[in-house]
Amino acid sequence: MPLPNALKFYIDGRWAEPEIPRSIDVINPATEKPIARVNLGGPSDVDRAVKAARGAFPAYSRTSRKERIELLEAILAVYKRRWNDIATCISAEVGAPDTLAKGAQTGAGHHHLSVTLAALKSFDFEHKLGNSRIIREPIGVCGLITPWNWPMNQIAAKVAPALACGCTMVLKPSEVSPLNAAVFTEILDEAGVPAGVFNLLHGDGPGVGAALAGHPDVDFISFTGSTQGGISVAKAAADTVKRVTQELGGKSPNIVLEDADLEETVTRDVLKMMNNSGQSCNAPSRMLVPAAKLDRVRKIAARVAGSVVVGDPLSPDTMMGPVISERQWTRVQRYIEKGVEDGCEVIAGGAGKPVGLGKGYYVKPTVFSGAHRDMVVAREEIFGPVLTILVYRDIDEAIDIANDSAYGLSAYVSSRNPKRAAAVARQLRAGNVHINGQWGTKPTPFGGYKQSGNGREGGVFGFEDFLETKAILGYS
Repeated sequence: MPLPNALKFYIDGRWAEPEIPRSIDVINPATEKPIARVNLGGPSDVDRAVKAARGAFPAYSRTSRKERIELLEAILAVYKRRWNDIATCISAEVGAPDTLAKGAQTGAGHHHLSVTLAALKSFDFEHKLGNSRIIREPIGVCGLITPWNWPMNQIAAKVAPALACGCTMVLKPSEVSPLNAAVFTEILDEAGVPAGVFNLLHGDGPGVGAALAGHPDVDFISFTGSTQGGISVAKAAADTVKRVTQELGGKSPNIVLEDADLEETVTRDVLKMMNNSGQSCNAPSRMLVPAAKLDRVRKIAARVAGSVVVGDPLSPDTMMGPVISERQWTRVQRYIEKGVEDGCEVIAGGAGKPVGLGKGYYVKPTVFSGAHRDMVVAREEIFGPVLTILVYRDIDEAIDIANDSAYGLSAYVSSRNPKRAAAVARQLRAGNVHINGQWGTKPTPFGGYKQSGNGREGGVFGFEDFLETKAILGYS
């Protein structure tokens, strides 16, 4: 499939030109070369898209459960057929290795569509309460703002529940990785999403994001991105008193208890840290280990990080591709340099590009040891393949270090005794806590505490933010 451009928007069921065309290159981070163009919209484009969504809301909000089920089923059928097209875009614009792009990156979109469909089939949109009827009805027009790092995951995590709940929407994907969103829009169009229900605008935060967040005819903003970006969106939305949910940054603690299987745990979690080039908000970026186990942990972590094959995303041997952009590469390098300046020991990786990879935004898989909790590399989200190892003396100190963070998205605990790990997990201030690297076997809520945001996504939990609650008293 030739890569699509993102020069047109999708408004009211049709591909549309921007009011004032202003295009930039979409860059392949593995080659540093342009692969497509994207037009950046502005406030007038937002007005058009919101007007279309507002106009479509009365009819779509009254569609039946059966109609929405059939629509999601149609979307899933087309999505499966376009799977490789989505993966090709993600690999090219994000730099994800081909196996990751075809696997978890594209698979995440399918997952959200599937679990939303399952939730829709049984969700209780209304029930009797005494002499009243409690009704959960669609909130209205939704502004959906998504990031570049797991683009299809976040697009589907927002669009699917919006459709299921009877909402209409305007999607603004990241202008850095817009091509997969263009393919997704083609999927929705082919599947028969009614005109105006779904609208796509490309653009940056100042040009489209702020206008969408502040628009008086938008009822709800769902934002995924940096904490600073989330703050800006919340401020822009405040004057219209609309609902805002945010999935933001993270600096996830990873507590390795003294009875953990070190070879298994450290190997698994170092590889998890380097997955997607470390560009995951829930990456286990702070590894907390007992002082007596430090030497062994260091050896394992250094060996595993050194075994990560960095290179061309299209090579079947590649485990880790580049970071997304020159800007991100420079940011990660500054953090690595800061860690060294503050006295951390680099036991794997370090500054600069890997040997033989002069072209492309490649970063060495890096592991710091000798850090303490007040260091910048132990407190700030680096968003790159950089792991920081810290030492604790007892479990109370481990929990204290883990919770000593502005963030609270995810946390990890490993032990041969799951009950003991669970007791620790209960004390961690995070929206998700993974015991021994486990993920939910059924759709679980995803979202954070503190500056990691608010609201939850995933399955039935993802419906809540897209619904208003109405009580009709005296009617049951």
